[in-house]
Amino acid sequence: MKVKKLTTMALLTAIALTIFMLEAQIPPLVPVPGVKLGLANIVTVFAVFTLGSGSAIMILAARIFLGAVFAGNFSTIFYSAAGGALCMLLSVGLRKILSNQQIWVAGCLGAIAHSIGQMLMAIAITGTPGLAVYLPIMIVCSVVTGLFTGLCAQFLVNRGEKLWKTSFK
Repeated sequence: MKVKKLTTMALLTAIALTIFMLEAQIPPLVPVPGVKLGLANIVTVFAVFTLGSGSAIMILAARIFLGAVFAGNFSTIFYSAAGGALCMLLSVGLRKILSNQQIWVAGCLGAIAHSIGQMLMAIAITGTPGLAVYLPIMIVCSVVTGLFTGLCAQFLVNRGEKLWKTSFK
């Protein structure tokens, strides 16, 4: 791996981790466990569409691990990893069929996949299928927050398209 690409990945990881830690200071918008804005996912979606799937997966994994360490709540790593894995699988698949004008779709669907992954992990850990009653609320919130993060990532990708091609390759 080239030093330039590794440095770019480290920088994006640091940005995502900083956003994650700042967002953790914001009180919950909805009284449903696991629902938050997910602003760090702007970096993840951006990385998928500019750097490619391998780099984006490494950035996401580093952010999840370091976020759990810095937040001091290591048990959340299971929920984040499950949601992140489903989101990443979907985003990588969508990258092949979406144009740079449709990145917001990856943001929305990725957020929904993330919520489903979190819910499946919560049910697996607690053995309580009744938790699925929260899933419709989480999905509605995911559509809204995913639209926002997807539009932000789309703006970043399109706004600096020439810059990203020369800087990241």
